[in-house]
Amino acid sequence: MKIAIIDYGAGNLHSVSNAVLRCLSDLGISGEVVLASQPEELDAADHIILPGVGAYSECTANLRAQKGMIEALEENILRAGKPFLGICVGMQLLATRGHEHGIHQGLDWISGDVIALDPQKNIKIPHMGWNDLEIEKTHPILSGIRAGTDMYFVHSYCFDLKDKSCLLASTDYGGKVAAVVGKDNIIGTQFHPEKSQKYGLKLLQNFLQWRP
Repeated sequence: MKIAIIDYGAGNLHSVSNAVLRCLSDLGISGEVVLASQPEELDAADHIILPGVGAYSECTANLRAQKGMIEALEENILRAGKPFLGICVGMQLLATRGHEHGIHQGLDWISGDVIALDPQKNIKIPHMGWNDLEIEKTHPILSGIRAGTDMYFVHSYCFDLKDKSCLLASTDYGGKVAAVVGKDNIIGTQFHPEKSQKYGLKLLQNFLQWRP
């Protein structure tokens, strides 16, 4: 089994890689993790992960600067149907647009906009730390993860979904915030599963075993 983690200068690659390798070991699955900076590396992958740390504007610019990477993602995810996981800003890039430091085009795989958390709701920004999940919809990616499970968040913007049927789990932070989104073979988490200890690793295990 080969897992490609996209290396586009905007993610905590080694933390994600180490977490995935641990999950493979715990599951007894023989596998390889590739930090993929070339489009052709996605063709050999079974599962693809897009991490993301920093501003939406920088992340989308970096991804688009990788020649051929958007096209390779579309070929492998949208047409070949390989399981895909976006983490934090990697999830936000699934949106139609991001409104951080201007308006920037996303992948538009799941309709919606990435907007700022509202400071008028008496919340600290960025949202940093542990928050519990509310399960909105049954999904294999959430197997063994119950309502009230804590995950680790670090973000100042959130995914405002146009199609609410794509919301799999939420968290309460000045109101309902999308925590897990999904459509077909595509999953995104606003929190960092690689930093979320037992249940974050459980979600990664579910992803590695997922055959949509």
